[in-house]
Amino acid sequence: MAVTCFIRYEIDPFQREAFTAYAQAWGPIIPRCGGQLIGYFLPSEGSNHEAWGLISFEDLAAYERYRARLKADPEGRANFESAQRGRFILREWRTFCEGVPGTLNRSAEMTS
Repeated sequence: MAVTCFIRYEIDPFQREAFTAYAQAWGPIIPRCGGQLIGYFLPSEGSNHEAWGLISFEDLAAYERYRARLKADPEGRANFESAQRGRFILREWRTFCEGVPGTLNRSAEMTS
């Protein structure tokens, strides 16, 4: 059973570029530590203070192994520390989800 860690961030909307750099830095770190990075997302319209990150794992045990690797990873630690120094992340929530079969990665189906 695959699980996806859905991370919701409350960000400082005046530091959008700092959050962008933070999210981009995870690009090589997350896969190296064992997560499947689905992506990070910034608000486009509407609310300007929420951002999201999605990372999938084989199961919760794989997530725990990932967390241990992440804590030991020098680049990962540096990225966490930059967020603390920059204070552009105000709050963070994690929820673990599983995909509903038949609904993932569906393309638009054209009918005539």
